[in-house]
Amino acid sequence: MNQNTKLKRNLTPLNIVALALGAIIGSGCFLLPGDVFLKTAGPIGTIIGLLIGAIMLCIIAYNYGYMINKYPVAGGEYAFSFKAFERNHAFICGWFLVLCYISIVPFNATALGVISKQAFPGIFEIGYLYAIEGSKVFVGEAVLGIVAVIIFAYTNIKGVKITGNLQNVITGALVGSVFFLLIATLLNGQVRYSNLKPMFPTNVNPVKGILSIVAITPFLFVGFDSIPQVAEEYDFSPKLVFKLMLATIFFGFFMYVAVNTITAIVLPWQEFIGSSPNWATGQAVQYILGKFGMMLLFISLFTAIIAGINGFYVAASRLLYSMGRSSALPYWFGKLHPKYNTPANSIIFVGACSIIAPWFGRQVLGWIVDMSSLGAAVGFLHTSMASYRIAKDNNEFEKNKILKTTSILGSIFSAGFLGLLLIPGLPSSLSNQVLIILGLWVALGVVFYLAVCKEYRSLSYKDLENKIFNKVI
Repeated sequence: MNQNTKLKRNLTPLNIVALALGAIIGSGCFLLPGDVFLKTAGPIGTIIGLLIGAIMLCIIAYNYGYMINKYPVAGGEYAFSFKAFERNHAFICGWFLVLCYISIVPFNATALGVISKQAFPGIFEIGYLYAIEGSKVFVGEAVLGIVAVIIFAYTNIKGVKITGNLQNVITGALVGSVFFLLIATLLNGQVRYSNLKPMFPTNVNPVKGILSIVAITPFLFVGFDSIPQVAEEYDFSPKLVFKLMLATIFFGFFMYVAVNTITAIVLPWQEFIGSSPNWATGQAVQYILGKFGMMLLFISLFTAIIAGINGFYVAASRLLYSMGRSSALPYWFGKLHPKYNTPANSIIFVGACSIIAPWFGRQVLGWIVDMSSLGAAVGFLHTSMASYRIAKDNNEFEKNKILKTTSILGSIFSAGFLGLLLIPGLPSSLSNQVLIILGLWVALGVVFYLAVCKEYRSLSYKDLENKIFNKVI
């Protein structure tokens, strides 16, 4: 193996938290309070639902910590699935995660067009082309997103150290601006805590509302699972990973609760949300904090979007790289840049997909992104089952009894997330449009596996293991 087959170990613990948190907190954090959270579960119901979901994910994160400590390689869940269940499961897990990670990059990029309408009305709404499912496509907005995609492709190719340090700054600005907004809102003399009543929507069963929030937590927190994708690039012990995941989930929970509380407390929330505001969080901040507050909110939203683009660029490219070097995808994906030792081809592919995607409109992109919860749940399930299988095979439950419990609970929770998305008739079940896209993606995966992955299917277990783990085991 030549010297250019190893990724550089340049990521610090702070880089890891920043990358994962940036991936978790996207535009949804600032749009969902008015669109989903308060309508579904109210101020307290949302907090309870997010807390339950976060605790479930902390249990799943323990299984990730075990697996990463044992197998610190790029590809994360893809590698874990192979080690526990061999190649077929590994491909299935990787195939779903590829769509999950790649789709979120252009979705965040097109969100720049959404905030530009609020910050700079009319400036980027130029060159109207067409509308798909009610989503209008403008050349100006598409180009705005494409420029961001190209910039982050360039920085990612240049090296993960540059990417990580940039993410530190972006995510720090994001957390700081939201924290400042929360304090400024809570200390404002016009705010009345009675505005948070009723605690739950009067027209929704509280338990049903809370469970609806729990059901979407894989989508809300998808991003903490990007941490295993860069395991080969840690410059620290993998033993720290579980603590870093807990920190990421905690900060993600805080951010969602903070923005939701800001939206709910400024005015009597049920009356406010009932008036169908275009952007509830924006109107609440403008009402209580004026132009300065709106400027700070735009900074928060802008940093959330670009942090999400950057975070999922890293996660998607490392997964593609791992699958490419092991022949699950064409080997082109598994090549590293001769100078920077980054998976440049995989980064370019993510960028190319992200440049094409905005021309389909945000509604179609939204359908694809809806499957990100499914992809995340597939990854959670494979990791939790793999941790049980490997710990059992190595007789490790005697010295780590917690792992047995977390592996079983993590598998149950993950299967539950899948059920909430796939069982028809549930409030959280995927729409027909999303199920059609899901069916097409599954069919494409079957065709690809049978027609393209001939080497992957024919390699001996040992040879494939060496490729996936890059001879590090």
